[in-house]
Amino acid sequence: MINLSDILETINMIKEENLDIRTITMGITLLDCASDDCNVLCDRIYDKITKTAEKLVSTGVDIEKEYGIPIINKRVSVTPVSLIGGSHSPDDYVKIAKTLDKAADTLGINFIGGYGALVEKGFSNNSLNLIKSIPEALSSTKMVCSSVNVASTKAGINMDAIAMMGDTILKTAYLTKDEQSIGCAKLVVFANVPQDNPFMAGAFHGIGEAETVINVGVSGPGVVSSAIKRAGDCDLSQLAEIIKKTAFKITRMGQLVATEASRRLNILFGIVDLSLAPTPAVGDSVAHILENMGLEQCGAHGTVAALALLNDAVKKGGVMASSHVGGLSGAFIPVSEDAGMIAAAESGALSFEKLEAMTAVCSVGLDMIAIPGSTPADVICGIIADEISIGVANTKTTAVRLIPAYGKSVGDSVSFGGLLGYAPIMDINQRSCKEFISRGGRIPAPIHGLKN
Repeated sequence: MINLSDILETINMIKEENLDIRTITMGITLLDCASDDCNVLCDRIYDKITKTAEKLVSTGVDIEKEYGIPIINKRVSVTPVSLIGGSHSPDDYVKIAKTLDKAADTLGINFIGGYGALVEKGFSNNSLNLIKSIPEALSSTKMVCSSVNVASTKAGINMDAIAMMGDTILKTAYLTKDEQSIGCAKLVVFANVPQDNPFMAGAFHGIGEAETVINVGVSGPGVVSSAIKRAGDCDLSQLAEIIKKTAFKITRMGQLVATEASRRLNILFGIVDLSLAPTPAVGDSVAHILENMGLEQCGAHGTVAALALLNDAVKKGGVMASSHVGGLSGAFIPVSEDAGMIAAAESGALSFEKLEAMTAVCSVGLDMIAIPGSTPADVICGIIADEISIGVANTKTTAVRLIPAYGKSVGDSVSFGGLLGYAPIMDINQRSCKEFISRGGRIPAPIHGLKN
C-alpha cells in the first residue's frame, strides 16, 4: 500500500534529485509499407507513423501533468529500414530518411530511430545500400537516428561491416562539420543489439515485436547518488542493498507511466528500460554515484568494481519492480551526457582505456566520446572491433558512438547542448591497425555462443 512517506519521498526525488521518465518510445512496424516504388513507400511510411503516433506527445503531456512526473522525451522507433527498403538505391534511402524526419516533425517528437541494418552475419543488398546512405541521411535530417548491428555472440563479428562503419563515421563527421560533427551523435554501432530499446540513438522496433508497442526508459542517477550519500559509512553489501531498493522505486514509477500510456493509447505495453541515464545537469551523473561510493574521481583504480556493483544492483532492483524489463537496463556512461564524466575526462582522471574497461560491466559501451577529427578510419575501426569483442565475448550488449570532431584535436571540445551535452576531445592511441582490419571476413563466434 502506498503511504504518505512514499508519496513525499517520490516528490522529493522529482524536485530535488532530477528523477524523471527519460522517454516514452512508441515502436511501430513498417513491414506492411514496403513497395518497389520509393515514392509510394515514403507516402506509406509517413501516413502510418503520423496516424499511429498522432496522440503520443499529447498523451505524454497529459500523464506528466496528472501525475507530476517529468517525461522528458517522446520518441518513435520503427522497423530497421533496410528490411523495408527493398532494392532501392542509396539516394532512395536518403528519401526515406527525410520522410522519417518529416513524420517526426509533424508529431513533435525529438528523435525517431530505426534507420539501420542488422549485418552481424553478412550483408544483403538492402543493408549495403542503407549503410552507404547513412552520412547523407544523417547530415540532411535533424531527428533521424541510425544504428547498425555488426556482431553477436551467436554469429561472431562481421569485420567487413566494421570496416564500412569506420568510413561511414568519418564521412558523417565531415558532412556535419559545420555543426561540430553532430551527425555522429546520431549513429551507433552495436553488438548483441536489443530489439526493444527505447533510448536513442540505438532504438528500433524489432521484427519479433507486436504491431505497435510502448516502451519506457527511466532515469535516476541523482536519486541513487543521494541515497548513497545518506547511507554514510556502510559496507559494500549494505550499499548494494540500498541501490537495489532505490532502483526498485525508480522502476515502479516507470512501470506506472508505461502502463498508463499503454492504456490511454490502447497500445500494447512492451518493456521498462531501467537504465540510469545521466544528463549534463548538476546532480544527475553516474560518475558522481561512483565517487560517492568512495572514489576520489571517476577513472581512479576501483572504478570498474564500483560500476559493476552499481550495474548489478540496479538490475536486481529493477526486475522486481516490473514483469517486463528490457532494452539496455543498467548504468549508462556516455562522456558528453554526464557532468561527472566530462569533469573526469577533462582532468585526465578518466582515460580512454579506463572507459573501455568500464564497458565490460556496464550497459552500453563507448558512448558519446569525442576524438580528434584527424583520426584515420582504420583506428576508428580498431576501436569498434575492440569494443564489439567485449560484447561478443561477454554475451552482452555493447556499442560504440564516437564523434571524430572535424578540425578539432586534443585540448579542444564540442558542445551540442541539451541532453547531448559537451565533450572534451579525448586522446587516443593513433597507431595503425590497417592491415588487421583489411583482412576482412568474420571473426568466428566464441564457443559459448553455441547454446542450441
